[in-house]
Amino acid sequence: MSSNYIKNVAIVGAAGNSGTFITRALLDTGKHTITALTRAYSSSKFPDSVTVKTIDYSDPSTIVSALQGQDALVITLGGMVAKDTETKLIEAAGEAGVKWILPNEWAPDTANEALVKDVFVFAGKPVNRKAIADLGKSNYIAISTGFWYEWSLAIGPAFGIDTVNRKVTLFDDGDTKISTSTWPQVGRTVASLLSLPIKAEGGNETCLENFANKVIYASSFTLSQNEMLASVLRVTDTKDADWTITKESSRERFTTGLEEIKEGKRIGFVKMLYTRVFFPDGSGDTEHNNGSVNKVLGLPKEDLDEATGRAVERAKVEKQWADE
Repeated sequence: MSSNYIKNVAIVGAAGNSGTFITRALLDTGKHTITALTRAYSSSKFPDSVTVKTIDYSDPSTIVSALQGQDALVITLGGMVAKDTETKLIEAAGEAGVKWILPNEWAPDTANEALVKDVFVFAGKPVNRKAIADLGKSNYIAISTGFWYEWSLAIGPAFGIDTVNRKVTLFDDGDTKISTSTWPQVGRTVASLLSLPIKAEGGNETCLENFANKVIYASSFTLSQNEMLASVLRVTDTKDADWTITKESSRERFTTGLEEIKEGKRIGFVKMLYTRVFFPDGSGDTEHNNGSVNKVLGLPKEDLDEATGRAVERAKVEKQWADE
C-alpha cells in the first residue's frame, strides 16, 4: 500500500462495545493491520488476524513499545478508567511516532462548551484534544457520534422509553431531535475515515489532512423521542394505548438527576447524562447544527426499525434499569 495511506492501526478497547465493531470494520476493508493493546490480566478474545500486545499503564515504556510502527491509534475506553489513562496513551503515541490519534470521543458534541459545562463526564474530552495538539507530535480526529442507539434505547431512563414495562417519559413534548449512531455505523465511520488517503491525490480532495485536529460528526439517525417511540411501536406491534405515556420537563429532569447523583442513586447519572442533549437548545442535533461526514465517507442510510429491534432485544438483558 502507498505511504499515503494508513496501514497499521492500534486499538485500545478493541474488545469493548464500539471497539468490537471498529475492529471488525477495519479488518473488513482488507487495507489495515490491526494491533489490540490490552492489559496483562485481560481475558478479551480477538480475531486471529489481530495482533495482541500487552501494555502496563504503570510502565509507559510498554505502551511506547507496543505503538512502535503504528500509523494510527484508536482509543475506545470505558467511563470508569483512571483519568490519566488517555493522557498516558497520548504521550506514548507521540513518543512512538504515531501520526494520527482518534481520541476517546464517541459522544454528543463535546465542542459545545455549554454542553460540556453541564455534563461533567464530557469535560476531559476537549482537554485530551488540546493535549494532543499541544504535544505537537500527532494529529487528532475526534469523531462525535452522539449516544449509541442500541445501547441507549435499551436503558429505559436514557431515552425515556422502557420497552420492558411499556412506559414512556417524554421530555417536554418529545419532539426535540438528537443525532445518534448504531455500533455498526461507528465501525464503518472509523474504517472509512482511516481508508482515506492522508494527502489529496488523483483529483480527489477528500483526505485525512482535511480533518486534522478537528471534531467531525457522524450519525445513523437524527430523531426525536416521538420518532423513536413510533419505531418501537412498529417493532413490538403495539399501539399508544398499550403504553403508559407521561411528560416531564427536560430541564427539571436534568436537575433531578444531579440531585439524585448526590444521593448516590445511579439513575441520577443516567438522567443527567442523557436528558441534557434533549434540551430545546438543539445541542443534541449535530447533523443539522454541525454538518455530517456521512456522505463524504460513503456511510449508508440505515434501517431504523432494524436498529430499534436490536435495542428491544437488548432491553430484555438490561431490564434492571426498567425498575429504577
